[in-house]
Amino acid sequence: MNGSLQGGRPAQALPSTADRGDVPPLSDRLRRVHWPVAGRIGVHPTGDYRSRGRGPGLEYADVREYVPGDDPRQIDWNLTARSDRTFLREAHPDRGLDAWLILDASRSLDWGTARMLKREAAAELVLAASILLGRRGNRVGALIFDRGPLRVIPPGAGRNARARLVAEAQRVPGPGQTGATDLAGALAQAERLITRPSLVIVVSDFVSEPGWQLPLKVLGLRHELVVAVVTDPRESELPDVGLVTFEDLETGGQLDVDTGDRRFRERFRKAATERGGRVRADLLAARAAAFELSTGEDVLLQLLRLFRRLELERRGRPAVAR
Repeated sequence: MNGSLQGGRPAQALPSTADRGDVPPLSDRLRRVHWPVAGRIGVHPTGDYRSRGRGPGLEYADVREYVPGDDPRQIDWNLTARSDRTFLREAHPDRGLDAWLILDASRSLDWGTARMLKREAAAELVLAASILLGRRGNRVGALIFDRGPLRVIPPGAGRNARARLVAEAQRVPGPGQTGATDLAGALAQAERLITRPSLVIVVSDFVSEPGWQLPLKVLGLRHELVVAVVTDPRESELPDVGLVTFEDLETGGQLDVDTGDRRFRERFRKAATERGGRVRADLLAARAAAFELSTGEDVLLQLLRLFRRLELERRGRPAVAR
């Protein structure tokens, strides 16, 4: 059962890495980091990702013979001077990328026993994605969901767009906003909303009503799909802390349990392992690049591991699971 532990001293989340004096700001740490994107997704004019087409641009693609009507500014004069024909230089046009964050805003994210709350980990990921993907004309938008789709932020670029995304990621649901998370409904709306092939990043703890698997598969057919499964170490293994009360943060239901019972802790660990295995299998079936975003580790380090894995996979080399 997912929720908060009550009884004795409540678990406190440590300050996020962005707020600690011994760690540079996330924006400084991301200066030399690049988000690897597959070449099959769509792009829009004015950006720093290479288009699949050819035309005016900076990155060389090929040459072909000049035909009437071609832009004479694209003539390759060096090659033409060595030939009896006129040749045109072709390049990959620079294009901008559209990225979408499908962001879980439910109450189950208000939980954390390690470095930060799950909501804080998600917010740091949103900040990193908005910085990395919002460079040089690329645009980042978001669909925020809870018990259903809540808000849509159209793709935008610049500091104002980034600030709005991070503010939405940090927003805590208001009083009385309880109920089961509807991830399936959010994914179905995203499929209707995002018409241009894009990079879609789903950020959720997957504490949700069932039925999200098919909409995720449909989304993965058209878009490049990255999934961050937000977790906390105590969701997979309980400490022996005596009698505690579990509270479901989404419904308010409570249950008293004795964590001193070794058999109970083992059943809890086994159930959590099985659930995690099912989620991973479903994400693999949807062709998503999935990774665990844990509250127990620096967010950027986890993101860099994902990037290394993606680069290895796209070069045809096996990536070691970590």
